[in-house]
Amino acid sequence: MFEFFKEKFDNLKNVLRNSTQNLDGAISSIEDEEDFSDFVLDDMEDMLIQADLGVSLASELTDKLRKSSNIKPVQVKSFLKEEFLKILNSAGATELNYKPNELNIYFITGVNGAGKTTLIGKLAYQFKQEGKKVLIAAGDTFRAAAEEQLDIWSKRAGADIVRKDKIDPAAVVYEAIQKAKAENYDILLIDTAGRLQNKFNLMEELNKIKSVIDKNAPDNLRESIIVIDANTGQNGLSQAKTFKEITNITSVALTKLDGSAKGAIVLAIAKELSLPVKLIGVGEKISDIKSFNAEDFINALLEV
Repeated sequence: MFEFFKEKFDNLKNVLRNSTQNLDGAISSIEDEEDFSDFVLDDMEDMLIQADLGVSLASELTDKLRKSSNIKPVQVKSFLKEEFLKILNSAGATELNYKPNELNIYFITGVNGAGKTTLIGKLAYQFKQEGKKVLIAAGDTFRAAAEEQLDIWSKRAGADIVRKDKIDPAAVVYEAIQKAKAENYDILLIDTAGRLQNKFNLMEELNKIKSVIDKNAPDNLRESIIVIDANTGQNGLSQAKTFKEITNITSVALTKLDGSAKGAIVLAIAKELSLPVKLIGVGEKISDIKSFNAEDFINALLEV
């Protein structure tokens, strides 16, 4: 399933170059020490915070080293790899849920500017490359630029679209579900608004859309994916918390990873919210989206 998504991404180290630079120099200096003194551990904690693991996770990792008498500084990279993998694996499986010969609905959320529209276009293209019949529901109906951009992406991807500007987003989603069921689509990608200025209105809108899905396609929702711009770092964690409060998020898509120095935010998200990263955006081309593989990601991040 999804061979195009699973294709080995050999250039991941290059994509994570900026994030790696935040860790590599500091790790190298720690590896040269004979023991984990308080000074060395304080430096390490600062390094992990700067890499966007967050204060809580950085403190937890350095406390483990404080309490351990078996680990030496030269082993710090192996220690971090093991701990990072535990965190990511405990958040859940990284494959997109999909059932063949059925309609599969993917509910896409996230703040405006995170890259939702681009992600949907790339996802549509990838699914089309797998021979799937793909429909997009343009559910951000009150932002004209979003509708137009999504329309362009749907044409580039070769996917169909249901677009009804300036009307209730739930009505668009309802029409899209009926069309998808009647015409035997494999995939329905639902775009949504991402306005956090008024959390109550956003909550009402997303809940209404979710109710339409639950009523009209109760067994077809495969993923509720939050899209996070890797450049936002800890702010992305705050966004994920907000959207998890609003709707039942199941996974994360991390976009713009190729230009970010804050790729390690995936660890904070996995640790604090128990949400697996399932997709990563690694460039601007329509094919530049890949499935997330925890071990490949950590190996690239730590240059193992």
